[in-house]
Amino acid sequence: MKKIIFYSLLSLLFTQEVNAQKKKPLYTAPFAIQTYTYRNVMPKDVPGTLDLIKSLGITEIEGGGAKGVTLEEFKKMCDDRGIKIPSTGISYEQLRTPEETVKRAKTLGSTYVMCAWIPHKGDNFTIEEAKKAVEDFNYAGKIFKENGITFAYHDHGYEFRPYEDGTMMDYIIKNTNPEYVSFEMDVLWTIHGGGDPVALLKKYGNRWKLMHVKDLKKGIKGDFSGHTPAENDVVLGTGQADWPNIIKEANKVGIKHFFIEDESNNELVNVPKSIEYLKSLKQ
Repeated sequence: MKKIIFYSLLSLLFTQEVNAQKKKPLYTAPFAIQTYTYRNVMPKDVPGTLDLIKSLGITEIEGGGAKGVTLEEFKKMCDDRGIKIPSTGISYEQLRTPEETVKRAKTLGSTYVMCAWIPHKGDNFTIEEAKKAVEDFNYAGKIFKENGITFAYHDHGYEFRPYEDGTMMDYIIKNTNPEYVSFEMDVLWTIHGGGDPVALLKKYGNRWKLMHVKDLKKGIKGDFSGHTPAENDVVLGTGQADWPNIIKEANKVGIKHFFIEDESNNELVNVPKSIEYLKSLKQ
């Protein structure tokens, strides 16, 4: 009888192991990173930082070049390492000269241009500033589209202030032209501002084109400031984000570029752990 029980348990464990191996990865996008993650080391050693990025198995970055090298030099360094630059960031002020941004994006080989901040005084983001942003996004986004580039606004938390029957983020999404304006969800800032990443993905579908994969420390209660101490940015899977459901829904709406971003000052330790977490997620 003991032998029967032993072999039954052995068979069960073997079956569970085989089934686990059959499960497909939930996170199927190419591993990518937002280069702001390496803001502390990139300016000191651009080639070395790109070598580090490559060593992590990362094949895509979101970035805009690096200090001390031209855009052409930076692009060649990335090409030499098999790293693509599908998205590049710009300031709000650069929306006023979209033609220059188009040239910059094409030099880097980027098909997306993202803006991550709408200027406002202190922590008081107003509906007037949201309305002006809608106007500027529609204007620049049209020119970008005419040049084969998709513009995306990256939320930062302060847009989740209540407005009418929703939030200012709802207002911005609903009043921008879907032909010209898309969005990049930053998961940490969405949660920090009181938004629900899964619900927003479901609500606005393919308006979301890009994602910043970033986690907010457990126990932290956010606000509408768009700011939080660096130590509140933690290893993926250890914070507040529901990554299995976020990634499932992001896959459904068609997000293709997921940029890991770590704004802590412990990025050299955190990023490899975050990548291992993403690898562990199964369908």
